[in-house]
Amino acid sequence: MVAQLPSPKTQLAVTWDALPPHYVLPDDPVENIQQPWLAAALTDALGAANRTQPQMLMGSNFGFVATVNKKLVIKAPDWFYVPQVKPIAEGAIRRSYTPNLEGEPIAVVMEFLSETEGGELSIRATPPYGKLYYYEQILKVPTYVTYDPYELSLEVRSLQENRYQLQAPDSNGRYWIEELELFLGIWHGERLAQTINWLRWWDGDGNLLLWSSEQTKQERQRAEQERQRAEQAQQRAEQEKNRADLLAAKLRELGIDPQQL
Repeated sequence: MVAQLPSPKTQLAVTWDALPPHYVLPDDPVENIQQPWLAAALTDALGAANRTQPQMLMGSNFGFVATVNKKLVIKAPDWFYVPQVKPIAEGAIRRSYTPNLEGEPIAVVMEFLSETEGGELSIRATPPYGKLYYYEQILKVPTYVTYDPYELSLEVRSLQENRYQLQAPDSNGRYWIEELELFLGIWHGERLAQTINWLRWWDGDGNLLLWSSEQTKQERQRAEQERQRAEQAQQRAEQEKNRADLLAAKLRELGIDPQQL
């Protein structure tokens, strides 16, 4: 399926200009209460699996900047991934990201559907630009993911010939995200006392990437199992020693020195 975008009345002139130093970024409230949990869990799993590097940029609600027809346009996706960005000065804080100026283009963008009808799939081609239009035609993000945690609707769009096309899931209902070389799918369970339908990563062999809390739990279980095995080995050694001591005592009762055997 290809999103049919209307032709803009004027040609898009996109440039990559730095955000003015004192520009006040929008601070809109989160529209979906699950959004911060979902975004944090995605990043946490990548970090726990050692799939993050210092030159990468990933996170949530972080402004992406483009100048379109000489007007600044900023949108902050619910989750994103940039493979490589330029380092910033020591002590400085990265307030936003301008692709091509500050590093590589954005590779993956995710939006978790809100109550604003059609917001994440808007193809509005005039200011204020719709999100789908902005990511497809202006930022040209290769992979755009939309997820509705209440309706359990996960859609992955890939940029092909300058248009987004819906991708088909595999037999497990997961989608291959080429830029991360991972599968993305829905998983129901608990994290941090929240039982919801999470978005999770699987590697190419179908192994679930664990959250840091799951890794810690696994390590504790392994440590407990090792402790129990050590205790069992010690108990067996003590039992063997007790049997040997009893046998030695019986031999002495019979007038036999066990050390001479």
